[in-house]
Amino acid sequence: MRPECIVRRSRHAAEAVAATLFLLPATPALPQQAGGGATEVGAMTLESRDVPFTVTVPGRAVAYEQVDVRPRVGGAISEIVYELGRPVEAGDVLFRIEDQTYRAEVASSEAEVARAEASVAAAQETVTRYERLLGTGVTQEDLATAKVSLKQAQADQSAAEAALEVAQLDLDRTEIRSPIAGFPSVPTISAGALVTENQTDALTTVTRLDPIYVDVEESSRRMGEMRDKMDAGALQPGDGLDIELELDSGGTYAAKGRMVSPGTTVSTTTGTRRMRIAFDSPGLRLMPGQFLCVEVVLGTTSAVLVPRGATSRSVSGVLTAFVAVDGKAEQGSYRNAWVVTDGIAPGEALIVDGLARLQNGAEVSTVPVTISEDGVATDAGPAEVDGAAAGRGPGTGADALTGKSED
Repeated sequence: MRPECIVRRSRHAAEAVAATLFLLPATPALPQQAGGGATEVGAMTLESRDVPFTVTVPGRAVAYEQVDVRPRVGGAISEIVYELGRPVEAGDVLFRIEDQTYRAEVASSEAEVARAEASVAAAQETVTRYERLLGTGVTQEDLATAKVSLKQAQADQSAAEAALEVAQLDLDRTEIRSPIAGFPSVPTISAGALVTENQTDALTTVTRLDPIYVDVEESSRRMGEMRDKMDAGALQPGDGLDIELELDSGGTYAAKGRMVSPGTTVSTTTGTRRMRIAFDSPGLRLMPGQFLCVEVVLGTTSAVLVPRGATSRSVSGVLTAFVAVDGKAEQGSYRNAWVVTDGIAPGEALIVDGLARLQNGAEVSTVPVTISEDGVATDAGPAEVDGAAAGRGPGTGADALTGKSED
């Protein structure tokens, strides 16, 4: 089944669930009811850190080189030389065509060359003799005629040599060779079949599979947005692009990619730019036509990480969190956290445990906790977490991004 490539802005996410996360303005804590007490909840201090900024785009594997092999002379196929499944080198013979007729043409052309060479020698001898006898019975006109005959003989020799070269080329082409190194496909003909010069149907197709290209298309608009982030300092570019490949089986390809072409035009119909990335493929893991997902780490961005365990979905399907500040959530995740790039200041308290007992506006008593990489809340010790958190729910005025969910 073809994998779904989700556009992410983080790396090594356990689950890149793209959703709308509303972080709404705080409301005052409600007065404690008689006989009641503040709800004890686990909270953690939000920290800002640099996280990888990754863009994931779908792509299609394309052969590094691929050539259709056709005969350049006609005749009957006498032999299919190559073995299926085995690679060939450039220049290896793939097919042989019966060559008796072509050998005879070469022999005939060689005879014509020999005849022309003899004519040139005779004409040259005549010119030499006339030059010696000029004025003693040989006129200037006789010498001029002899020189013309010599030139004609030399021209005939050149024509014969050219005809021999063509005949030899045709003979050589009875051995159909691979123009590139790679794997030839199943032949479309069998031994004994008649083929014609430059016929439409290929005899086989040779494909080079290592390295291999992956062509991806990215929105020109989104590429402009990334450039704006870099110009504004919100995105710090790295020393180079870190390019990884997600396989259709769900795993990550071992080799890193390298950008071959960043694209030179924008499609007038889709508004996208086609880019080409090369990957080494020594184990032939990648095949032309394969659907793949490419992850490109553009750099790093400074963000507050909100644990995904601190979020929940409202009845309308919107992701919500109990947090004490206004915020703007940008679609994406890093490890077990949402990446929040704006509106939440480091040091604010975020409720991550006891959410099942929490209601909007409830008074709370915070207990410091930490979140492990797999999202488990544990006691952080005696340190205090300042401030109370007011419940957040869906409402108007929140600035967030909406995306798709990945199962």
